[in-house]
Amino acid sequence: MSVNVKKSIESGKTVLGIEFGSTRIKSVLIGEDNVPIASGSHDWENSYVDNRWTYSLEDIWGGLQDSYQKMVDNVKEQYGVTLKTVGSIGFSAMMHGYMVFNKEELLVPFRTWRNNLQEQASTELTALFNYNIPQRWSIAHLYQAILNGENHITDITFQTTLAGYIHWKLTGDKVLGVGEASGVFPIDLDTKDYNKKMIAQFNEKVASKHLPWSLEDILPKVLVAGENAGTLTREGAKLLDPSGELSPGIPLCPPEGDAGTGMVATNSVAKRTGNVSAGTSAFAMVVLEKDLSKVHPEIDLVTTPTGNLVAMAHSNNCTSDLNAWVGIFKEFANAMGMKVDMNKMYGTLFNEALKGDPDAGGLLSYGYLSGEHVTHFEEGRPLFARSSNSQFNLANFMRTHLFTSFGAMKIGMDILIKEEKVQLDEILGHGGLFKTEGVGQSILAGALNTPVSVMGTAGEGGAWGIALLAAYMVNKEANETLDDFLNDKVFADQSVKTIAPNPEDVKGFEEYIKRYKDGLAIERAAVDNLK
Repeated sequence: MSVNVKKSIESGKTVLGIEFGSTRIKSVLIGEDNVPIASGSHDWENSYVDNRWTYSLEDIWGGLQDSYQKMVDNVKEQYGVTLKTVGSIGFSAMMHGYMVFNKEELLVPFRTWRNNLQEQASTELTALFNYNIPQRWSIAHLYQAILNGENHITDITFQTTLAGYIHWKLTGDKVLGVGEASGVFPIDLDTKDYNKKMIAQFNEKVASKHLPWSLEDILPKVLVAGENAGTLTREGAKLLDPSGELSPGIPLCPPEGDAGTGMVATNSVAKRTGNVSAGTSAFAMVVLEKDLSKVHPEIDLVTTPTGNLVAMAHSNNCTSDLNAWVGIFKEFANAMGMKVDMNKMYGTLFNEALKGDPDAGGLLSYGYLSGEHVTHFEEGRPLFARSSNSQFNLANFMRTHLFTSFGAMKIGMDILIKEEKVQLDEILGHGGLFKTEGVGQSILAGALNTPVSVMGTAGEGGAWGIALLAAYMVNKEANETLDDFLNDKVFADQSVKTIAPNPEDVKGFEEYIKRYKDGLAIERAAVDNLK
């Protein structure tokens, strides 16, 4: 046990980051050297209720408290100390979605980013702003609810995201970090605030509805990394820690989205850098040197936590179907009377994929558990297909499921790299798909024809990223940029493993993605006919 760590905990010099991912709520406590010293997590799943993906408020708060308590227990177990205070706190969560309130009450169940029922709103707003507004963005959810004539619309006094909601309830402040806000409504890069011209266009667009609010009145205030975003109230401390041990008065950094925290956790906030997060969804974030030449429906434009322009190639589906297939192999092992460690199961199956044919032997799969906006599917139907002369073996079977995890995202990245000629020095990979050393890296390097690096901290993810943003807020020196803080104080001694693209893998993935595009008619038939 480190005496220094124990002292840091007792004197409130640690920093706490909590992130609400799609399947896990993770709490990470970092020490004065910005390295994680304790963690706790709570597994959860979205529910499909009334044709919409959602999480209940009970699951949100119960999950938060459980994740926090497990981190506290981890501190006690390791250092013999009861955690009573920290230097600062940060919250992040999966971006976008729809949470609207009348003063204190949630007006409709939380609608997550995963819902693809906002196509009309997305199309109309993209045309209105001449700026891509994806279906999952909060403004698309709001406008679709207006188009649908939903009763709750006139009662809205506040709209926010999941991260913004948690932050509001714990501090009383209605704010968002600029990266998170950029997935709510387009940001003006000069002012680091919502685009005023577009807000006026929106208000004019809905003027005939005679709503009792204007858009600027119901959106949270935008803050950039390093700004103070309020303090933990007495009520907020009890919400986070019902035991009453945690003290109020702790400063909080601006709440951010998982895209922004992923950039921070991989040190990918500088221009010509990018990162790919691969878990339930897959998204690539590329920090741009200049604006894109035109609007691309497949590409979102968001910002870093400091307000620099980022192109995001996002797909709703990544590892869910792959995980389900691994689950089938586990069931088979159990039926055969074998006890199998899941880490070994994943490692064995993933490494088998590296033995497959470069193009996965003519096999094809779509891991569309939910709809996929990039390829224009409002619903998903996971499916596997092959021709009668394909090379059907375990290696190719696993390879096609790893390929398809990046399939929709690859279509978006091809627009950036091949059409827009965006220059990338390297991509940083993080998320569950990269846990098996070298496999996800090799597949992604082939998919993007770009070197892919994975850091030793790749498994820490967004909870560590938001903890670093909270640490930056309280520990930054005068005029120290976030880039400098990360380079000098966090990643200076970081171990990094880089894999360059193999030309055969690049060629093989290009053959696969052609098959993937040609086979979309099969997925369409499944969506239309498999109810």
